[in-house]
Order: sequence, then structure tokens, then C-alpha cells
Amino acid sequence: ERFCTWITSTENRLYIGWFGVLMIPTLLTATSVFIIAFVAAPPVDIDGIREPVAGSLLYGNNIISGAIIPSSAAIGIHFYPIWEAASLDEWLYNGGPYQLIVLHFLLGVCCYIGREWELSYRLGMRP
Repeated sequence: ERFCTWITSTENRLYIGWFGVLMIPTLLTATSVFIIAFVAAPPVDIDGIREPVAGSLLYGNNIISGAIIPSSAAIGIHFYPIWEAASLDEWLYNGGPYQLIVLHFLLGVCCYIGREWELSYRLGMRP
């Protein structure tokens, strides 16, 4: 009861809300994986011809040329959750961090929008 009151309180400096309970971990996950992958992700097979392309800083790119998936052909990356991979190396090779970042970021943005709605509802700005 006390936790529920604190989460939904509009008296806090930053409003959290129930959407914020999901938003905060998903955006933190997306941000931390992006930073780690930008610095140290191994080369990725982006088009299925088994020719990996490197995009991280440790593989010779700089801040300008660095990327998680270094191509606009990243649309070819299919949904590949980590539990479906035979190993972590296979997941990394097939673009797993890119998918993790994108899906967590999209969920985080949707929760941010929901949090805005929830705050306006609690303040009585919406019917």
C-alpha cells in the first residue's frame, strides 16, 4: 500500500507512476547495452552471406563512423531473442544487441507516453 502510494504520488519531484516502473528499467537497459555495444560489440553478419561487418570502437571505428549495426541494411536483422541462440557468441554475431536496444527503446518510449498520460490523469487534466 505504501509503495503504491509512493509510485502514484504527484508530490514527488519526479513522477514515476506505473508506466514509469516499466519505463525506467527498459530505458536503462537500452542505454547501457547501446554504450557497451558501441564500444565493444563484435562484427555482425548483416546480410546473411557470412561476411561480418565491424562497427564498434574496439574494431577500428571512431566516434563518427561507429555504429551497433554499421549499415542501413539492418532491416534484414530478424527477431532473435537471446534464449533462442545456441551461444552468446552466435547471438552477438547475428545482431542480438541491436535488437535488444531497439525493442527495449521502443517499449521505453511507449511507457514514457503512458507515463505522461498517467500524470495528466492524476492531475485531473484528462476526463
